Amino acid sequence: MNKDGILVINCGSSSLKYSLIDPDNGDVFIEGIAERLTNKSASISINYLDNNWSHSLASPHDHKMAIAALVELLREKKLVKHIVAVGHRVVHGGETYAQPTLITNEVKQTIFALAKIAPLHNPANLIGIEAAEAAFDSLPQVAIFDTAFHQTMPSKAYLYGLPYSLYKKHSIRKYGFHGTSHYFVAKQAALLLDKPFNQCNLISAHLGNGCSVTAVKNGLSVDSSMGFTPLEGVMMGSRSGSIDPGIIFHLIEQLNYTPEQVNHMLNKESGLLGISELSNDCRSLEEAMNIDGNAQAKLALDIFSYQIAKSISSLSASLSELDGIVFTGGIGENSSYVREQITAQLSLLNISLDHQQNKQLRFGRAGNIAQSTSRPCLVIPTNEEWVIAEQTFELLNKD
Repeated sequence: MNKDGILVINCGSSSLKYSLIDPDNGDVFIEGIAERLTNKSASISINYLDNNWSHSLASPHDHKMAIAALVELLREKKLVKHIVAVGHRVVHGGETYAQPTLITNEVKQTIFALAKIAPLHNPANLIGIEAAEAAFDSLPQVAIFDTAFHQTMPSKAYLYGLPYSLYKKHSIRKYGFHGTSHYFVAKQAALLLDKPFNQCNLISAHLGNGCSVTAVKNGLSVDSSMGFTPLEGVMMGSRSGSIDPGIIFHLIEQLNYTPEQVNHMLNKESGLLGISELSNDCRSLEEAMNIDGNAQAKLALDIFSYQIAKSISSLSASLSELDGIVFTGGIGENSSYVREQITAQLSLLNISLDHQQNKQLRFGRAGNIAQSTSRPCLVIPTNEEWVIAEQTFELLNKD
């Protein structure tokens, strides 16, 4: 490695993904993941120069030990000197942060304060920041917020039909998520369409275990399916997506659920998993449907595809023109079946697939899967880590 790079950290409650990236072209020099953190079986895996290896983490098996193991490897491979900054994925920036931000004590305090509306994500992100600060105390640390891209949504899109005082006093509003992914694929779509990004009007569908659909108008997010939390919107792997709020009261008042049980059910036991009673993994459901004739697996995929098609259609109301739709994320990039089911319900938007192209564009391949007479329908692999590296580098090199 002869070039400088950005170390990208994506920290979850029990995992820590990392990669050392060239911000100019997205080349990855080293990457890996530490998993099952805070558990005795915690381990870290490493990919460097096409070599893969894994080893267990020492006690206390936590994020700091994962960072320590990473630093040891970077020093062994003489890569530390090439790291110019650390870029962190932070899920929730509220209304405070709409741009990449140099991390200070004040920024950390705000990230901590926002944990009250992102309790599953921001505390873990903060753990990764503090572990990286301890390990790389001489390097600038930069936060890239998932919510930042959506801060251009107009008030008519982000406000709920609730008393306005809840927004003024408690910041209850739609925030949107997966912002770095939607931003990346929208920019890539502009290149494929040979059109300036600030003139592009798109609807992008990030479909993985978490799913969101976003309307992009002239390069800016103007509405998105996820809301105050990542639970709102379309049905997902194990999340219910939007439901009648009255169901929650019924579960608590009539069926004796506790609020904690309802929260767990809506986030962990619903969606594809809940409907199929089999799996939250689209691949497993397609296999069960095709090989075993599993009717519930098919039903789960039917509901999933319909809700996404409905979300794409409804978000088109925020645009005056539409240059195309974009599929990304693990399901969006790889499931030709789900893409076919979604687009079959979008004929009013003049979407019709080239079925051969649809079957071929998988596993990292990008391109247009629509017929020549159709509005473009693009498959674009996302690369959130490259966005984090690129934006971190740009922030530190502003004139």
